[in-house]
Amino acid sequence: MTYVNPSQERIKELLASSSTIAVVGLSDDPSRTSHMVASAMKQKGYRIIPVNPKAERILGEKCYASLRDIPESVDIVNVFRRSEYCLEVAKEAVAIQARAIWMQQGVVNEEAADYALEHGLQVVMDSCIKVMDSILLPNGR
Repeated sequence: MTYVNPSQERIKELLASSSTIAVVGLSDDPSRTSHMVASAMKQKGYRIIPVNPKAERILGEKCYASLRDIPESVDIVNVFRRSEYCLEVAKEAVAIQARAIWMQQGVVNEEAADYALEHGLQVVMDSCIKVMDSILLPNGR
């Protein structure tokens, strides 16, 4: 069965009720899409937590090697990793009791989506969080 993302109204509710986004695969290179998207979301008022084991700080925030290392609650796990890594990310998102996992545009993993849904997380897949936030919440949360 092919996964279908939640309605735009449900996605809007998720974004409006979220404040903390852990970005898995956030690059410290400002020319990379992950960096641009995370920077834009930070400017919109979201707390961004970088998950990148190869960096110490990105966007002025301390980096963590994995989701499990983050010492605070996370609303959305935003994934900038190749699709084949998403099941492990989904398992970590469940373990830290995140509310949702959001796989960026071009990132699709049905098994990861099924796992997250089975464990009570909301799932958005193959969609850019920045674009959806700009469309659904143009004036901010």
